[in-house]
Amino acid sequence: LAVLLRFPFFGLPRSPPWQVGRLKRETGEGSRRVWVGARAMSYLLPHLHSGYAVDQAIVDEDDRVVVVRFGSDADPSCMLMDETLYKAAERIKKFAVVYLVDIKEVPDFNVMYELYDPCSVMFFFRNKHIMVDLGTGNNNKINWPLQDVQELIDIVEEVYKGGRKGRGLVNSPKDYSTKYRY
Repeated sequence: LAVLLRFPFFGLPRSPPWQVGRLKRETGEGSRRVWVGARAMSYLLPHLHSGYAVDQAIVDEDDRVVVVRFGSDADPSCMLMDETLYKAAERIKKFAVVYLVDIKEVPDFNVMYELYDPCSVMFFFRNKHIMVDLGTGNNNKINWPLQDVQELIDIVEEVYKGGRKGRGLVNSPKDYSTKYRY
């Protein structure tokens, strides 16, 4: 007990487990903290650890969109996407379900879905891959982190509406072709 009083750093960690890392930026009151080397929201979303589990998650879901994030939990872009997916998961739970798949742990789909990007989000409805026309030329998946929760919800809602009508390709509510022009 005397050792703990003399050396307080032997006690409990000062920051929560998802904030273990170094602080990159913190400016002003009410600003957003950005932690580098930290695990984001990936531990709060369900993971699929095998190819069979991914197949069963896609096949077994009849009435909801299956949103699958392929990537690595340690990648910074996946951390941002996981945070957005976590924030949206509660609001879209009636018509969509979100799963995370580590492409290093489950390499079965890397060639089939061309998963060469650090973070890719794909949509499935009634065992069918639903493509989304985002204006970027790649209609198969979203391969950049979306940080606006409402944009993600709108995209998933369009996928749900298009999937119920039997469409294999839906249009995104926002055109992302001019993303880097501003």
